[in-house]
Amino acid sequence: MENFIVSARKYRPQTFDTVVGQKSITNTLKNAIRNKQLAQAFLFCGPRGVGKTTCARILAKTINCEHPLPNGDACDQCPSCISFNENASFNIYELDGASNNSVDDIRTLVDQVRIPPQMGIYKVYIIDEVHMLSASAFNAFLKTLEEPPAYAKFILATTEKHKIIPTILSRCQIFDFKRITVDDIAGHLLHVASMENIAVEDNAVHVIAQKADGAMRDALSIFDQLVSFAGDTLTYKTVLENLNVLDYEYFFKIANQILEGDIPGALLTVNDILDKGFDGQHFLIGFGEHLRNLMVCKDPATARLLETAPSIRNHYLEQASQCSVGFLLKVLDINNRCDLNYKASNNKHLHLELALMQMCSLMMQPQQGPDNPSSKNFTPQVPNPNAGHLPPQPATRNPETISRETQPGKQNPQPSTSEKPVATVKMKEIQNEFNSPLSIKNPVKKNQDSIIISEESAQYTAVSPFSLSELLTVWDEFAEKLRNDSPHLCSTLRNSRPTILPEWQIEFTIDNKILDEEINLKKGELMEFLRTRLNNYKIQLYSKIAETQKELKPYTDKEKYQKMVEKNPALRTLREELDLEIDY
Repeated sequence: MENFIVSARKYRPQTFDTVVGQKSITNTLKNAIRNKQLAQAFLFCGPRGVGKTTCARILAKTINCEHPLPNGDACDQCPSCISFNENASFNIYELDGASNNSVDDIRTLVDQVRIPPQMGIYKVYIIDEVHMLSASAFNAFLKTLEEPPAYAKFILATTEKHKIIPTILSRCQIFDFKRITVDDIAGHLLHVASMENIAVEDNAVHVIAQKADGAMRDALSIFDQLVSFAGDTLTYKTVLENLNVLDYEYFFKIANQILEGDIPGALLTVNDILDKGFDGQHFLIGFGEHLRNLMVCKDPATARLLETAPSIRNHYLEQASQCSVGFLLKVLDINNRCDLNYKASNNKHLHLELALMQMCSLMMQPQQGPDNPSSKNFTPQVPNPNAGHLPPQPATRNPETISRETQPGKQNPQPSTSEKPVATVKMKEIQNEFNSPLSIKNPVKKNQDSIIISEESAQYTAVSPFSLSELLTVWDEFAEKLRNDSPHLCSTLRNSRPTILPEWQIEFTIDNKILDEEINLKKGELMEFLRTRLNNYKIQLYSKIAETQKELKPYTDKEKYQKMVEKNPALRTLREELDLEIDY
């Protein structure tokens, strides 16, 4: 049976020109070789699978080539190149920093450096995962790294540059490798497929490239796995089934249903997704990426950030033209909040469905902004958080109507009976009845509905004066009602003494913004309690934050974490390395 070689090794670049996605670094290294300006030590850092070790091997092979080509590449014909290609070179040493991380290992390396090469020009030491060396090993390596023999070159590779001590960094030329773009990975996969005589769809290689997350090695490994399953033909559907990737058509369908305000359709679609075995958070992450793509398509300057197949790009542009920027921002915010709270939710299915219903409900409300010209005359009715259960206010009259009514010498036209509100008619009847003279022949008619309306009107227009002591008594009574449910609010109200301003306005001071937000939730109930007990329905409540406060103390878990990060930024690094989550 013939030995199988994975594509990541079989198609590993052998020259600088064949390295994918790192053009600036390869050009710099080729110019350094051509101009004979090689440093004694190089540090290649970047994420996994982007070509750090590959470039290190190509560099080691090229500088030892006896007959380099005019373009700076190795000849592949000299004894040095042949021995390198056969993994039998005595001038190139590859070490693993994870298993050779002690002082003794570095001491052995230093002893080997003293022996000049038997064949070729340079002895090259490639140390992979160099960040795994201990602090003592790093310190033992400093002198040799700073002043090695002329024939010794060191190439260090790492995925975590921040773990390397500064004294090592200062002795190396540092090259930061970037993540390989989706288009570059997709193009290389098409090249590998053509070399292997495998028919593959463009959409399929783009899904593989997105799944690889910028790592060429991961992309080639996924490609080999899919070829083992599908054979000589690799389709988009096959990739979706084997990689557990949700079809982008679902996201377009959900987005269209949200635009139409189709709540039942959206719930059925997401239920179909969950029935296929996809996790709800997996859908939220994918739909967030879909909304992000729609957002970047709104402006030609950002449309180039869309990393997807050309056939899907037009679909994104078409759907983005149907959405306003404000609408996309609101849907993104709902999707993000649902994603953050998904793990903490006890009923995850309901949590996801509520988010979808909120998104669909956005289209049932008139949208304001330049993207919706029909919203110019739309004035939303925003409830006053400071008010309690207030009586209905009379409708605001047109300024032109008011000016006509107040002009002298002009008789105001009487509105038609059909345009009179019911309540206005009944109050008019009450007025006429009470203005008529009393007599046996003309007794007062008892209209029960009219009497009830007049009593309610009198109640909600009562303005009885009260003193500060009376206000404080009622104030403390309301605070006592909160003792069992909200002890801290009870204490806050007792410590915040109110003052009476003109027009029966009541003002009180809160210590901080957090308490002010909690008080606002009870402000309507407090105002209604004061109005009822003091029989004054002109009372208005206003709160202010104490001006003497200079710095807020951390109150919530989120604020405590942010405060600790400000004092010690290394705490954020520790949390990211340990992949910890914070319950806000």
